[in-house]
Amino acid sequence: MQQVNTQVFEFRGNHYDYGVAHAKWLQSTKMLQNRDKEWKIRRPRFDINISETHKIYQQFAPQIWDELMGIQDTLKLPLDQILLNYGHYRVYAKDSGCSIFLGNDYMVRNYDYNPATYDGRFTLFQPNDGGFAQIGPTSRVTGRMDGMNEHGLAMGYNFMHRKKPGDGFVCYMIGRLILETCRNVDDAVQLLKEIPHRSSFSYIMMDQTNNSIIVEATPRNVITKQNHLCTNHFEILTHENRNYIKESVERYNRIEDITNESMSLEDAFRYFNNPQYEIYSKLFNSWSGTIHTTAYIPNELTMKFALGENGQIYTFNFNDWLKGSSLSISSIPGQIDTDIAFASE
Repeated sequence: MQQVNTQVFEFRGNHYDYGVAHAKWLQSTKMLQNRDKEWKIRRPRFDINISETHKIYQQFAPQIWDELMGIQDTLKLPLDQILLNYGHYRVYAKDSGCSIFLGNDYMVRNYDYNPATYDGRFTLFQPNDGGFAQIGPTSRVTGRMDGMNEHGLAMGYNFMHRKKPGDGFVCYMIGRLILETCRNVDDAVQLLKEIPHRSSFSYIMMDQTNNSIIVEATPRNVITKQNHLCTNHFEILTHENRNYIKESVERYNRIEDITNESMSLEDAFRYFNNPQYEIYSKLFNSWSGTIHTTAYIPNELTMKFALGENGQIYTFNFNDWLKGSSLSISSIPGQIDTDIAFASE
């Protein structure tokens, strides 16, 4: 069992300076070297088009482009390398897991992937140059795999397949765009219908009114549905599913059997974070091991986070932080049953 830590990072200010802070953190870790090694092993199956990427960011989130410029100016790397590693437009995603359950007023989520891709960073960001404040773990520095913004919009995504990719944003930057630019579920659905998608994912969202939605999105189609849980197969766009969805269906059925819409957040979190219930996964070598469990309570602007299995649950009052309070912790410890280290280590 490996002891791991996630750094907690608070930032208030503009996106460019936020990018500078990212870069300084990167320089203190092994992530730059690890990313270089990863690209040598797994050559990119896509092109980086600087002008097209700049254009798409100016359309949907120009402040994030400023963030990327802050990273580039500090690391002093060519722009194509910055976009390759942190721009997240036209990137090819690997298979992964993930499970999400929606209660009456909360969303619980297991993030399942390979620890070698995990930042080990949890951020609270309050911009003063546009875009909404947000809280949650980071993915590939500038992206988000789940999170909540100042308006109480919570978001998580689940991988579906990597067949027939298109030109577009990858999942973790789409998650960031949702939190950065959308006030509620309706805004998020509209955004998901407008932006180009690289791969096929389900996006699960709940807002401050407890309105929730699941969006099945591919490079070819975007549809919405109502359900209280989601794993790694489409229920409407079934023709887009992978050939093998047996494990996803079985996990879906286990969640359905042990949960109900009136279940308490405490019980739901325990079911998701304890391996004995077989929602939490230890398939780290197959890119599907559970790294963290999160819960978002939009109408309270609070969230809970546990790193690894049976982790200590940390509660964050985002509403208080938005009003100027600081956090009392700088890192979150946990343990995962693998020797694969985080990307920053």
